[in-house]
Amino acid sequence: MPAKGKHRRQKSTLITRGLVAAGTGGAVVALPLIGATGAHAAEQAAPAAVSGTVVAAAQVQAQVQAAPAAKAAAPTTYSVVAGDYLSKIAAEHDVAGGWKRLYADNRQVVGENPSLILPGMKLTLGAKNPAKAAAPKPAAPKAAPKAAVKAAPKAAAKVAEQTRASRSTERAAAPAAAPAASGWVAPVAGGVSTAYRTAGAMWSSGYHTGADFIAASGTTVRAVGAGTVVSAGWSGAYGNEVVIKHADGNYSQYAHLSSLAVSAGQSVSGGQQIGLSGSTGNSTGPHLHFEIRTSPSYGADIDPLAYLRQHGVSI
Repeated sequence: MPAKGKHRRQKSTLITRGLVAAGTGGAVVALPLIGATGAHAAEQAAPAAVSGTVVAAAQVQAQVQAAPAAKAAAPTTYSVVAGDYLSKIAAEHDVAGGWKRLYADNRQVVGENPSLILPGMKLTLGAKNPAKAAAPKPAAPKAAPKAAVKAAPKAAAKVAEQTRASRSTERAAAPAAAPAASGWVAPVAGGVSTAYRTAGAMWSSGYHTGADFIAASGTTVRAVGAGTVVSAGWSGAYGNEVVIKHADGNYSQYAHLSSLAVSAGQSVSGGQQIGLSGSTGNSTGPHLHFEIRTSPSYGADIDPLAYLRQHGVSI
């Protein structure tokens, strides 16, 4: 029999010892191990989080930097209307580089003469225009009411009669100017309203390439000297235009005409009527725009009044 008063302690199992160790002194060891493990995991997660933040910031910065480039890649398109000219468009839309940059970007559409832009042309503002020159399509005419159709022949006949009467009166009141001894004359009898080389933003070149003569609509316009008609017809901003080549190799140009009386290839003499003045093309009102050029193209202008005076014309 076992001795009284003695209690035999049962042996602790390995699991129990482990539990005791965890519950008593083992806790001191276990807790730092858990903390170390968590800290190690946090250390590994922290660089990843920082790295993700840096990547996100870089992406945002790249998007911000790309925004102006995307904006620049989409230039504005402007449709030319009646009365427009390049310097006016450039000024109204703050085109960097002015009308020269606008012309350079749209040269394929405008052509060789920056003053000749037509309503309906599509110009890009601030970027190169990839389009090629194309004649704008005229607007489709609207059908006239039946009553207007019936009245049209009578109205047209009346207008034609008034026009003939007006021209007859004009010719009687203003006989042809007598050519100088050299055979040269002034294009019209009126004085000069805008001199050659007058500076201003209303001209694409920055200055007036000819001389404007005072001439009411329908005034007879005459060839200043003998020569051959190089062109006669519509010329964009110049409206109805006649260009004549003279024996000395220079060319005279007559613009904004209301009607033409000659055709290309025709020979004319000094003082011969070539058309009637008007306000066609880009014009602020009836007048005659007159140029002398060293070639038939825009940009070859010389002083027209000095040229006429050299040929004995008093002006």
